[in-house]
Amino acid sequence: MAVKVYNTLTRQKELFKPQVAGKVSMYVCGPTVYNYIHIGNLRSVIAFDTIRRYFEYRGYQVNYVSNFTDVDDKMIREAKLEGTTVPKLAARYIQAFLADTTALNVEPATLHPRATHEIPAIIAFIQVLLDKGYAYLRDGDVYYRARKFAHYGQLSDQKLDELEAGASEHVDKTEQDQKEDAIDFALWKKQKAPDEIAWQAPWGVGRPGWHIECSVMATKYLGNTVDIHGGGQDLEFPHHENEIAQSEAKTGQKFVNYWLHNGFVTVGSEQTKMSKSLHNFVTVHELLQRVNPVALRFYMASVQYRHPINYAPDHLVEAERILTHFKNVIEGVQYRLDDGSEPRPSVSVKAAIETTKAAFIAAMDDDFNVQNALAAIYDLLPVINQEIAAAQVDKTALADFLTIFSDWLGIFGVDLTTLTTKAVDDDVINALIAKRTKAREQKNWQESDAIRDQLAEMGIKLLDTAQGTRWTRE
Repeated sequence: MAVKVYNTLTRQKELFKPQVAGKVSMYVCGPTVYNYIHIGNLRSVIAFDTIRRYFEYRGYQVNYVSNFTDVDDKMIREAKLEGTTVPKLAARYIQAFLADTTALNVEPATLHPRATHEIPAIIAFIQVLLDKGYAYLRDGDVYYRARKFAHYGQLSDQKLDELEAGASEHVDKTEQDQKEDAIDFALWKKQKAPDEIAWQAPWGVGRPGWHIECSVMATKYLGNTVDIHGGGQDLEFPHHENEIAQSEAKTGQKFVNYWLHNGFVTVGSEQTKMSKSLHNFVTVHELLQRVNPVALRFYMASVQYRHPINYAPDHLVEAERILTHFKNVIEGVQYRLDDGSEPRPSVSVKAAIETTKAAFIAAMDDDFNVQNALAAIYDLLPVINQEIAAAQVDKTALADFLTIFSDWLGIFGVDLTTLTTKAVDDDVINALIAKRTKAREQKNWQESDAIRDQLAEMGIKLLDTAQGTRWTRE
């Protein structure tokens, strides 16, 4: 197997070599569960679900861990505004996340660890950093000495003076003032109010910082070195940069072999990044009330993961049109497999399927280039349609195509059996076709054409074959 991935750390494509042959350990940063996820968050979920599915298609066993951040400043603020507790807020939005992602056919993670369930492990991790001199105490808070870590800034390709200049953007002035160095970051935050969620640690009552949570959960469940760590481009700094510093200081081993980051979802003609802070986001929960989930899934999966996606409703319409075309081809193949006609071997159809399979794998092996993989499929479908229309068909080749095509669609998370459209009842269509067939037998071409036009207005396309009249939905 020769899968190549673009490693953010080295800024080049590299041949993927797992630590254990045939197995992939994969950690993907999950949501902070204080609200419904928006489609910018969904991009990461679907991008890495697609990557995971492709590894499985290629025969790998994937151990996929994706966390829930269920305590941080945003969650504390939101819980206070709603008059609820942080655990209750987290429980509600974890359930919402699971419901939304299930509706989009996202494979369940092997494990979804939660920060609040890992407090003893987090405290033990921080204590090691304190003992090694990588961390220090300040009035109940614990900070990491970023400058002590030799490779700090390498992932995000930033120099220490650049990081120092931008450090104030990530914390308030009070916190900045008590740190030894502007680029240091919090591992533990002391409790600010008596009713604020907190746990007892050797250095005082408080809660973990955001960055330490992922280091602890990744290394606890996947080992000191992880094959692949994924997330959005916005996590490169400070989150992933800090994860590397903490983890490698603690274990003395390389934290991640391959860093993968997905592109943003943008909106509007100016292609502004979608985010909650800019108030230009669309929640997945709300979107699923009014769009086809299969089309949304395919749309989000059909752009190479490192490329940005510009969100627009008409793109979902186009995605649904493509999926309907896929479904029509499948129904055509199934019709010919069951029509009772004598089979006819076709070397050219078999060759076209094998050529497409090779092109599909070559594209996906090249850093999961889904666009080129889909282009190979699009080139194959006219060949399949031509075979379907023939008087006799290669039924073995068409049966193979159904299996292979289903596998390909599965990589994109597409299950066409769940693709629903606002369509006319099949019985109505079949009755009109029977009426048209009778008119054709009677050479009543005017009535036959009128019925064809009527069906066309209903979105039904007819195909007259030697085996009878078939129909598909446009």
